Amino acid sequence: MPSSSLRSRLLRGLAAGTAVTTLSVSLAACGSDAGSTTASTDQAAAGVVTVGALSNGAAKQADLKVSEVAAIRAELPKPLISSGKLAIGVGALPAGFPPLAYVGSDQQTLTGAEPDLGRLVAAVLGLKPVVSNATWENLFVGIDSGRTDVGFSNITDTEDRKKKYDFASYRQDNLAFEVLKSSNWNFDGDYESLAGKTVAVGSGTNQEKILLEWQAKLKAEGKDLTVKYFPDNNAVYLALAGGKIDAYFGPNPGIAYHITQDAATTNPTRNAGKFSGAGATLQGLIGATVKKDSGLAKPIADAINYLIENGQYAQWLAAWNLSNEAVSSSQVNPPGLPLSNS
Repeated sequence: MPSSSLRSRLLRGLAAGTAVTTLSVSLAACGSDAGSTTASTDQAAAGVVTVGALSNGAAKQADLKVSEVAAIRAELPKPLISSGKLAIGVGALPAGFPPLAYVGSDQQTLTGAEPDLGRLVAAVLGLKPVVSNATWENLFVGIDSGRTDVGFSNITDTEDRKKKYDFASYRQDNLAFEVLKSSNWNFDGDYESLAGKTVAVGSGTNQEKILLEWQAKLKAEGKDLTVKYFPDNNAVYLALAGGKIDAYFGPNPGIAYHITQDAATTNPTRNAGKFSGAGATLQGLIGATVKKDSGLAKPIADAINYLIENGQYAQWLAAWNLSNEAVSSSQVNPPGLPLSNS
């Protein structure tokens, strides 16, 4: 999310939220140059897209039936139809960010919720998905140059990015609170419920900014919210298990991943409530990202809406434990983070 300081805060936060359980593989295994785009062509049975493959337990694998929709395919630019391929870009080099995009258990295949949705969209469009992995910066270079048709890489819709790109929204951009499964506390969206709590957060992240704002409001009311910092997520989860903190506030996808990874341990955790990464006044959105005026945003949004209407979208989110980020419809260039919050 390279065009703003908010991008770096969000990306750091997501990395922090997943570092403790990141698989011991490197996305650089996808190619010889970790700074450049590396590609692989996906092969699948006709009319079937497998989601959650090679996830190392992060997802429940499912084979989803998906039909080509001629009316939506006809909306595509003719050169793309002629090529027969959809070049899908993911910016997950070098380390990946489970459960959204990372190297699978075979140590070579790019898996995750983001490339899976790209494959589903390609099936609706009647195109062969060619999923390429790159560094974050080179993902956008690929879109700018036309080498990449669309980015599926947890890209937040912002007004600043709309100067160069069009978006087709497909997921809420959420933060969340993670607590022990035994805890009876839940966050209902009102910061008042945090009074008297001790919460861990990553330093320099978007979620820290929001949490400190809530702390200041509570202090003005004569109430306490203790904010704790730890050197890494191993320390966070040890503190959570030991009762030294009540909750961890981080990116929702990273928390969803960790919940699956420690489900069978002696201290399982759960999601205690979400909050928009854009703050209280705007629901942040993640969008498929294409070059501005390329003619791709509408057919991709229509393909996503087809998946929503026919159930594959809900199955995709459920497979990756991300159902709490569902949108009711895909929109072309919905309101994004304002320039003042970039």
